[in-house]
Amino acid sequence: MPSSNPRINIVCDKELYAVVAKLAAREGASLSSFAHDLLRESLELREDIALAKVADARAATFKRVRALTADQVFGR
Repeated sequence: MPSSNPRINIVCDKELYAVVAKLAAREGASLSSFAHDLLRESLELREDIALAKVADARAATFKRVRALTADQVFGR
């Protein structure tokens, strides 16, 4: 049964194709599902990098004397 999911067609060089195809075969996955997983992992890594930059910026301006205690935050 054909998939109703949106599709992305890409063109890659022979070397890249060969590496991805070899890795997919090694894992027993189809080329399509393996490429899907690679894209998802890449997006997650990019998100992690972006969030790390936000965290670093916040850490650079953190002042312990101005921080709230757990009791202040949770009203204990």
